[in-house]
Amino acid sequence: MNFTAKILLSVSLLVTTLSFTSSAQRRLPASHSREHNMLLANQKPSVNPFKIENNNMLLDQIREREQADIATDAEIYSKFWASDRVNPYGTAVTIPEHKNIDVSEYVAPVKGIVTSGYGYRSRFRRMHYGVDLSLHVGDTVRAAFSGKVRLTKYEARGYGYYVVMRHDNGMETVYGHLSRFLVKPDQVVKAGDPIALGGNTGRSTGPHLHFETRYLGIAVNPAAIIDFDNRVVHKDVFAFDKTTYNKSKKYAPSKRVSKKGRAYAKRKSAAKRRRR
Repeated sequence: MNFTAKILLSVSLLVTTLSFTSSAQRRLPASHSREHNMLLANQKPSVNPFKIENNNMLLDQIREREQADIATDAEIYSKFWASDRVNPYGTAVTIPEHKNIDVSEYVAPVKGIVTSGYGYRSRFRRMHYGVDLSLHVGDTVRAAFSGKVRLTKYEARGYGYYVVMRHDNGMETVYGHLSRFLVKPDQVVKAGDPIALGGNTGRSTGPHLHFETRYLGIAVNPAAIIDFDNRVVHKDVFAFDKTTYNKSKKYAPSKRVSKKGRAYAKRKSAAKRRRR
């Protein structure tokens, strides 16, 4: 057998083998195709989950969330809005016993230090509803949180030129003794945006910013929310409590006071009582 004949014989055998194999594969049990089709049918989703237009449940959840956000915004920036008072709520709202308030986006309104804290002032026989922060006339005053400007007013025997802002978290902030407004009522402002220039207007003994934090009209001690030494909030969420909102909070370790220091503090306190 010559070389050409051998090649033809090999090709013939290969074709015969492939034909037999293919024929054997085609002759599968009758139930195989039926089971295979059932498996594919069970695996194939009736609706493509990656097409959001087909996922009605997800769309409904998104719509509900958006409607809730719109309703919340509408409530925050509509109720008790049209008022020319620092506290527009008065006694018309019920103050909750507890409320968690997101204050995480806080930006320091000015870089100055606290020169006078929150609390009763025996010298003037009145309550001081905020903290005083040092500044120079013309220094930029910034929004502590994002929100909308509710008031820009002047009060000769009190705040002087002042701004009241309402915020997305439901709180309001007050900025007093200003020299110039950089915003107007109903203007939307982001945390850290300039809103005014510092000054010495109204009932003021020197240039400073009078800064208040309020919730439903109640003046909350700003030091209960903010660490003014480091210009940050104590915690991202302020846990408003109806019984403790007027108390400052300190998370730094307390400093030890020497006997000499305690004696000095007692003498200073006694001298203050005698001056009253």
